Amino acid sequence: MSPVSENPAHDESIGYLSLAWIRELSREVGESERLAALATDHQIGVTQIVTDGPEGEVTYHLQIGDGTAAFGAGAAEPEDVRMQQSWETAVAVATGNLNAQEAFITGKILLFGDREKLMAAQPVFAALDAVFTAVRPRTRYG
Repeated sequence: MSPVSENPAHDESIGYLSLAWIRELSREVGESERLAALATDHQIGVTQIVTDGPEGEVTYHLQIGDGTAAFGAGAAEPEDVRMQQSWETAVAVATGNLNAQEAFITGKILLFGDREKLMAAQPVFAALDAVFTAVRPRTRYG
C-alpha cells in the first residue's frame, strides 16, 4: 500500500473513498459557505457505509447543524440516517452511471433511520453535490 499524501489537493488523483479522498471532501465541506448557511436551518447526521471495496468496508459521515458542516471518517454522531451500498453501486452513483434515486428504489442503497429528516434536508444534499462535483475531476474510481 502506498503512503497517503499529506496534501491530497496537490495529487494528480485521489482514490475514491480513501482517507485522502475523505480529507479532501472534509476540507471542501468545511470551506463551503452554502453548507454553513444551510447548517443554521438544518440539522442531520448521515452515516454512509460502502461495502466490498478495494480496501474493505468504508464508513464516513456528514454532520450538519448549529451553523457547522462537517464531513469525515467514521459514523455520524448523532446519527439520524444510515445508508449502505456496495462499492459497485457507490462508484456507479458517484460517476453518474446510476441515478441515486433509482438506486434507492431498486434497493441498491439501503436506507435506515429518519426518512422525514432526510427529505427535509434535501437542500443540504443539493449543496453537498456541488462539493462532490468539485472533487470528482481529481478522483480515481478504479
